Amino acid sequence: MPPWTETCRSVVSPWECDVTEHFTIAYYFDRLADAAVTAAESLSSHDLAGSGPRRFDVRFVRELRAGASFHILSAPIALDENSVRLGHQIIDSADGKVTAWAEETLDQTTATLPRDLREAIGGRLLAWPGPAIQRRPEPTTTKQFIPTVRDRIKPIDVDSSGRLALSAFVHHFTAGSIQALAAIGGTSSYMNTERRGYSTFELALRVTGSPQSGDPILVETGIVHLGNSSIRFVHRMCDPATGAEYARLGQFGVQLDLDTRRPAALPERLRAAAARLLVPVG
Repeated sequence: MPPWTETCRSVVSPWECDVTEHFTIAYYFDRLADAAVTAAESLSSHDLAGSGPRRFDVRFVRELRAGASFHILSAPIALDENSVRLGHQIIDSADGKVTAWAEETLDQTTATLPRDLREAIGGRLLAWPGPAIQRRPEPTTTKQFIPTVRDRIKPIDVDSSGRLALSAFVHHFTAGSIQALAAIGGTSSYMNTERRGYSTFELALRVTGSPQSGDPILVETGIVHLGNSSIRFVHRMCDPATGAEYARLGQFGVQLDLDTRRPAALPERLRAAAARLLVPVG
């Protein structure tokens, strides 16, 4: 059986950390994008993603903080005529423990995968040692979503293929979560005074299109789950003129005590404000 392929080896630079004082989720996707290309090249295909839909399901299990070293191991873990799923293990290089599990599903919507490519991938399939994907319920409407980002795509946001980079999608969605938190009272003043942050433990990113450099974008955000310390957001990026959706992100996280690095209960005033923005799911 072929081994897992090392597709990235890197470090967490201080400027890649966020207000929660750990590796920001967008920079995970910066490295995952490189890992995906390297994994595709190991399967004799430079760009498995093409222009078809692409989905990432990521589970974060340990923090990476400034100065940490890490590497990514990748392999194909599932295959059919129209799609391939890659597994990526993000590993702390210091102790060899997994810090995040990522499954990447690539769909070919207009044609089946070439037979020789399917055979090459089929001979390299490995069992996935990570947690099973948990499909979360989707909102039944986006009418109650609030606008959280209005921007234009910059040349720096575009990758070498001419499409919006995965990290750029997630940077914009991260801005959306910060705006949504502020809308319920989780402002920068509150976070700084109370030493709190929002820490993501699960992401489901679905990319179905790509704006071009110079295009306007709108991100709208809804709250679909509210727990004792947890909030799940759903963000959608779209064309503000037509409403056509480019991508959607399900983001599940907790309010984090920045000193103990443990979940902290949401204060009642934040819970009450968040409850008013809850969107029904089906």
